Amino acid sequence: MRTALITGSGRREGLGFEIARQLGAAGFHVILSARRLDQVEPLAAELVAQGVDASALKLDLLDRASLTTAAQRVEGQFGKLDILINNAAMMTLAGSSRVADKDMDQLLLEFQTNVVGTWSVTQQLLPLLVASGHGRIVNVSSGAGAFWDPDYGLVNFPGFEMARFGAMPISAYALTKTALNGLTIKMAKELKSDNILVNSVCPGVTATRPGSEGWARPVSEGAKGIVWAATLPDDGPTGLFFRDGKQLPW
Repeated sequence: MRTALITGSGRREGLGFEIARQLGAAGFHVILSARRLDQVEPLAAELVAQGVDASALKLDLLDRASLTTAAQRVEGQFGKLDILINNAAMMTLAGSSRVADKDMDQLLLEFQTNVVGTWSVTQQLLPLLVASGHGRIVNVSSGAGAFWDPDYGLVNFPGFEMARFGAMPISAYALTKTALNGLTIKMAKELKSDNILVNSVCPGVTATRPGSEGWARPVSEGAKGIVWAATLPDDGPTGLFFRDGKQLPW
């Protein structure tokens, strides 16, 4: 059985749940994970009711013991992992994002979650991805972390309604995604000999919050590019950054 684990999939409206749904429809057993088991158990049950092979798993990026336990459970049940979708992340909009004013504790939490947490969960699950023989890792990134963009560090890229919301400064989040893209390159180079492909994907601004349906792209569209990267053939690209299957400079 082909298996896929999606971090940060504890919200019905979220990107993680839709990724799980699409991968499940493609024949994968999908493992929905979140910090609390009660967040993902109902969602896994919903997918099972739709005919999808799905299960729930507690996984907290900031709790290394939780990551170790999660990896042990996946190994015990499946013996391998074919796809890891690093979707869990945090973005803090409260407070200043200016260099002079940024709260350093807040900054550290964002980096610990989006970069260190992603690295940690990948490290724990890596032996299972190697055991697959054709593992795939997709790091869910953001165009806000692409420094080639003149509006680098702002929410100002395709799908965002600038006239309504303006350019929202999120420089700390943007920096974590820049770092995540760098981590993607590092992972891709190291894991190529194990036939593991690693890519970053920007889903665009998706309608994951109430009221965003009128201006953000549907969640299903954002998820498609991630599923595409997760199901690449063995001769597919690795170490690159994509949106909707098209490479992005960053």
